[in-house]
Amino acid sequence: MNVEELKRVISSQRQAMEELLKSGRIAERLVDKERLRGYLAQPNILAILGVRRSGKAVLTWLLLKDMKFGYINFADERLRGMKAEELDSVMQAFAELYGEMEYVAFDEIQNVEGWELFLTRLRTTKRIIATGSNSRMLSRELATSLTGRHVDFELFPFSYAEYMAYRKKSTVEMETVEQVAELKNGLRDYVGKGGFPEAEAFGTAILQGIYGDILEKDIAVRHSVRKLGELRELAVYLMSNIGKEVTLERLKEAVGIRSSITIGRYVRYLEEGYLVVLLNRFSYKLKEQFKAPKKAYCIDTGLANAVSFRNGADDGRLIENVVLVELLRRRSYRFARYGVYYWKDHAQREVDFVIKEGDSVAKLIQVSYVSDARGLKEREIEALVKASDELRCDSMLIITWDYEGGIERHGKRIAVVPLWKWLLEEEKTSRTG
Repeated sequence: MNVEELKRVISSQRQAMEELLKSGRIAERLVDKERLRGYLAQPNILAILGVRRSGKAVLTWLLLKDMKFGYINFADERLRGMKAEELDSVMQAFAELYGEMEYVAFDEIQNVEGWELFLTRLRTTKRIIATGSNSRMLSRELATSLTGRHVDFELFPFSYAEYMAYRKKSTVEMETVEQVAELKNGLRDYVGKGGFPEAEAFGTAILQGIYGDILEKDIAVRHSVRKLGELRELAVYLMSNIGKEVTLERLKEAVGIRSSITIGRYVRYLEEGYLVVLLNRFSYKLKEQFKAPKKAYCIDTGLANAVSFRNGADDGRLIENVVLVELLRRRSYRFARYGVYYWKDHAQREVDFVIKEGDSVAKLIQVSYVSDARGLKEREIEALVKASDELRCDSMLIITWDYEGGIERHGKRIAVVPLWKWLLEEEKTSRTG
């Protein structure tokens, strides 16, 4: 593609993005933008990673909006098949359109074969944001080419607070019965629709298209998967069994793929494409972690609802999924260094989430779809207490649908908080510092 053609593509992409930003159909993301901009102060590359359509391009523009920069999105079909040797022409097009500039942004740059060496060279003269919808492909290859010279940031679909802000609903006032009712109704919609911006703007029917693009463009094409039907069947199975334990052998039986190697490879592709999350069982021994079953989750409950097979009895699994994704989001957005696991002992007692910081366990979390104290199951409480003793952690929490209080067991106190209130705690933290 010659420079003049590139200039037309770049100009049309910029016009479309500027119109979107002016339309008011975007929500302020609760991320530390100053910190992200700070990573560009050094000759680093900021890699913004995340599932397709989660808002990586919009965040890029919000980070650079007061700066002079060039932007190009390589997911554009007009740029299909572009090679690394043509990237110098992109820089020439930027120069002719905008003159001298310090910042450049490359959206979905992993679509360009051989892009790594180009960025390695360019980073000496420009400050760069690169985005990608494949976690390991972009991050791993940057790490290989740019040891210690790039920073990864994972962006997720809307949090509950961002979702409500997009709907122009206040999450600050929660004192009256009516205000709390609006928050709870909004949460029910959020669990059903999920956090993809386009699902709220255009309806949940669009989620089928997003799912198809992730599965086919971000996974099957990128990894040259020939048996798309097998990959699709595995994805639907995992998304229909969120919060449940899976092993490669069980997956082989469930979807009828004979090879454990193929199943393992497909599962890795689905994780790298940000479609599913597999949670390790907690153990201080890494070998036991790897051998134990993993729990399957989806990156977004709306996406899971759109493509999977489930019934009303799965509502508890859905809010468990919401909590897991929120924990991962907080880890990324607050730049925290903690690990998230689940716990299970030989007696089949289970705790949904274990938060490990450094060498110790910092918090134990159980998720229960109940609205009053009578709905709390004694086995879930006893599992928390048992894990507390075994892992030497006294910070315990039960997240419910709509019950708040506290429980005393064996001299230990367990806090109980509604999901909507727990989800909004982070918004308060973000607003105050």
